[in-house]
Amino acid sequence: MTSAVVAGQHVPAGLPDRIRHFIDGEFVDSVDGGTFDVLDPVSNRTYLQAAAGRQADVDRAVNAARLAFDEGPWPGMQARERNRILNRIADIVESRDARLADLETYDSGLPITQALGQARRAAENFRFFADLIVAQSDDVYQVPGRQLNYVHRKPKGVAGLITPWNTPFMLESWKLAPALAAGCTVVLKPAEFTPLSASLWPEILREAGVPDGVFNLVNGLGEEAGDALVRHPDVQLISFTGESATGQVIFANAAPTLKGLSMELGGKSPAIVFADADLDAAIDSTVFGVFSLNGERCTAGSRILVERPIYHEFVTRYVQRAKMIKVGDPHDPATEVGALVHPEHYAKVTDYIEIGKTEALLAAGGGRPPGLDTGNYLQPTVFVDVPPTARIFQEEIFGPVVAITPFDTDEEALDLANAVKYGLAAYLWTSDLQRAHNLGQRIEAGMVWLNSHNVRDLRTPFGGVKASGLGHEGGYRSLDFYTDQQAVHISLAPVHTPRFGAGTDRTR
Repeated sequence: MTSAVVAGQHVPAGLPDRIRHFIDGEFVDSVDGGTFDVLDPVSNRTYLQAAAGRQADVDRAVNAARLAFDEGPWPGMQARERNRILNRIADIVESRDARLADLETYDSGLPITQALGQARRAAENFRFFADLIVAQSDDVYQVPGRQLNYVHRKPKGVAGLITPWNTPFMLESWKLAPALAAGCTVVLKPAEFTPLSASLWPEILREAGVPDGVFNLVNGLGEEAGDALVRHPDVQLISFTGESATGQVIFANAAPTLKGLSMELGGKSPAIVFADADLDAAIDSTVFGVFSLNGERCTAGSRILVERPIYHEFVTRYVQRAKMIKVGDPHDPATEVGALVHPEHYAKVTDYIEIGKTEALLAAGGGRPPGLDTGNYLQPTVFVDVPPTARIFQEEIFGPVVAITPFDTDEEALDLANAVKYGLAAYLWTSDLQRAHNLGQRIEAGMVWLNSHNVRDLRTPFGGVKASGLGHEGGYRSLDFYTDQQAVHISLAPVHTPRFGAGTDRTR
């Protein structure tokens, strides 16, 4: 296939004109025929129609997943056989990484080099869980001469997976891989802004050998398809990544059916830079940490707290770097910040910039880059001298916008770091490792990086505290979520049991 350039814009070859649901091994339209528009973020033109799932479509998908779970081979398949299929999925994803990145960039505005990395990470997610299920061990306890107790894992059932629009394909793999590895059947509801790359999963999974009904996909709006999935009585668990306000709604709507919930929500993560830090490394990390992925990342270090002795130098150098970041065509390999995902989100981010102008000093960016008159393009934006009461300090913006604030003492840095409702990630830069560990452990965050940016081993837990989430996934914690752990007890010797109701004759 050959890509095209239309009015100066790269357009991937072979784009569909519509996207359908995938239920029980078939591509299907919505029961009521409903669709919604999908825009590309460079032109903001509608380039396809996607089927708009509602209750009837979710019912069909859940029924198919339930039947595949109750009567199909997947839940009872040996771990080694599921391992082979998951590795085949990884092989296929790797072999198509350029195509996946091309579509992801077109659909989301993510720079092509970063989209390519995310496609490869998606393959790695499947390889990791393929390995984990064959290497997995569980607890066994023996009461000598009396009893053996062991843990037997069983897949929970139908998993509802609701995914976000930032790095959508990779984050879909993050949920699909452990759910399928555990033996669950799934219904995936991808983000309505970015359904394109998700439409590739059916053929990938089918080619790898996943039986019909095990994987189902329903497109649609969160308040329609997503809500129907959350409320469905035959869905045993929901894994959701998205904003905290939506997480609160899901928490309430899942309660009547007592679903298992894993929710990775919003963030407003601090990056603390002390005067004794390696300043070059800290600047590299904090620039990358908030402006990579177009700033549309939950773990972005969007509040930078800088010790006062180096504050002026840090701000001067940081602002200079931000002004040099290349914003442009997402398909240009030289681009570092592409186009924000959707005009609605673009409007939200620019509204926050206008608020920020009334709260702090705008030191870089704040508007549309010169020469990019259409599309959701935004200059990397830096606010300095930001007070902790400012909305741009407290609230998640989810774009290429950073707030920089000075501090004088370790305790003040800690207070500022913990002064928001979120608690997903934190970054700390200092050459004093005793300070790094002691302060890092007191930060209210699910994940802390010391003298490092966001690099995570897949075996470690991912998740937040406070308004940033409920539960953790990653490694065995993901398998814990998607399986029931059944304790099995067997006697190894005659058991003495008090003989209630036997009267005085103890021989009977």
